Amino acid sequence: MKTKNLELLFLCVYFILTFAGCKQELDNRPNILLIVADDLGYTDIGAFGGEINTPNLNALAAAGVRLTQFYVAPTCSPTRSMLLSGTDNHLAGLGNMAEELRQNQQNNPGYEGFLNFRVAALPELLQNAGYHTYMAGKWHMGLTKETSPGARGFEHYFSLLQGGAGHLDQMPLVGPNPAIYEEDGNRINLPEKFYSSRTYSEKMISYLEQAPDDGKPFFAYLTFTAPHWPLQAPKESIAKYAGKYDDGYDALQITRFEKMKALGLTTPEMKLSDRIPSEKAWDSLSLDERKIESRKMEIYAAMVDDLDYYLGKVLESLKRSGDFENTMIIFMSDNGPEGAHLNVGWDSLDDWVNQCCDNSFENMGQANSYLWHGPNWSRAVSPQFRMFKGFTTEGGIRVPAIVQYPKLIQEGKIQGAMTTVMDILPTILEVAEIKHPDTFEGKKILPLRGASMLSLLEGEIEAIHEANYSMGWELFGRRAIRQGDWKIVYEPSGIPWTPNDPEISNDQWRLYHIMNDSGEQNNLAAQEPEKLDSMIELWEIYVSETGVVVPDYNVGYAH
Repeated sequence: MKTKNLELLFLCVYFILTFAGCKQELDNRPNILLIVADDLGYTDIGAFGGEINTPNLNALAAAGVRLTQFYVAPTCSPTRSMLLSGTDNHLAGLGNMAEELRQNQQNNPGYEGFLNFRVAALPELLQNAGYHTYMAGKWHMGLTKETSPGARGFEHYFSLLQGGAGHLDQMPLVGPNPAIYEEDGNRINLPEKFYSSRTYSEKMISYLEQAPDDGKPFFAYLTFTAPHWPLQAPKESIAKYAGKYDDGYDALQITRFEKMKALGLTTPEMKLSDRIPSEKAWDSLSLDERKIESRKMEIYAAMVDDLDYYLGKVLESLKRSGDFENTMIIFMSDNGPEGAHLNVGWDSLDDWVNQCCDNSFENMGQANSYLWHGPNWSRAVSPQFRMFKGFTTEGGIRVPAIVQYPKLIQEGKIQGAMTTVMDILPTILEVAEIKHPDTFEGKKILPLRGASMLSLLEGEIEAIHEANYSMGWELFGRRAIRQGDWKIVYEPSGIPWTPNDPEISNDQWRLYHIMNDSGEQNNLAAQEPEKLDSMIELWEIYVSETGVVVPDYNVGYAH
């Protein structure tokens, strides 16, 4: 009898150990840390040519892959909808920003103003496949319970639901109601001594360190609001950059461009982007104007520096826990840098800034100040690209991106193949061994328009998209199509409060050989009429596939 019991005991132990071993193997998939910066310039990171202190991002770049032709949407929520759906924003619900929906766009599929239910969100797919899912930072894809991060697959989250807010307290973008924050389904007031980059990072660390010890991998979505306006940072952070930008934006543009060349991030034929005709050269500014402009950039640099510093705290936590080596880390900006002037003629914003804030020189960057850094610094931080956030030109839609995963990715590689924000979800699904479904929760969902980058990142192939692949953009009536080396851009005239160039914003398609002219300065439409016509045909196909509804009134963006 004792022998039989011993045999049964050994049998049980064998099955337990075998099952545990299988489970360990099943759940040995990589963790995912997906980091999004808000309105970051192309060269703001040292690894992309900047002088700002970003050692943690530089280290990720040195150990991973820098993507130099990575494309997003012109503004935040459209990009985020593409990121978490793997398809075009006009299909995923953010065909326009919710705040800017025009009457003729409302009630059309793809213009719900939130991440719609025709797509399965990345955290939902990962959660269903056994991942823990955590989020800290900006959401901007729905304000209701049904469209919140918790409803779209996040197990725990601390989130700004709107498109932006103050960085040092609960200041809204436009008053008087406080910015809306939510944690795990509950609307909350911010903690004392709030600072956006620090608080988001600390929240993420707490989620990771308090995660169940069940062997499951995690998906962590850390989405900073820095360096989105209003420009605010602690005084000690700003002080680190005192005097750093006294040479001005024209000098900074040249310095960063030369660093891009030295790093191999651009080609000899590329040129500096042109100044907007209505803007002043640095040398023509008065001493007081230079003083104010320099301080704006000092604050902006402090915000980027702090983003990197607090991201470093998250990475340190992963190293302490032993998770770092098995974590794929993806970093990107959601669009190009902000480039409008603060005094934009948007009446509600102008009235709010006059009521809420003290923008005196001594108070710049503090919790009750309200600043943007404007088009000239934006040109400096994206030195070879035309325009900035809100535009379908390269300055609005080409952003820095880094992917690091020690187990698969070559160290320090610069990858110049065209990639897009829609490629992130398929890449993550592949490393997580998840097939994108045809249906989700009993409903048919849209197919992916992105493709996995994994083989590209591993160095096995040189491109993930075929030569005839084309990508389209439309926002606020601004349009673009890129295919291969060519790109067409259409900028409508008369959009309020944006510094349009009347020679370009003229309701006509322009054609560029983008591989030789990333500044989009040499319009080839007259020389290449057949190429122009074929590209316009691609635009018409894009509209038919995605359901683009061009707004009946173009306003630019205001949130």
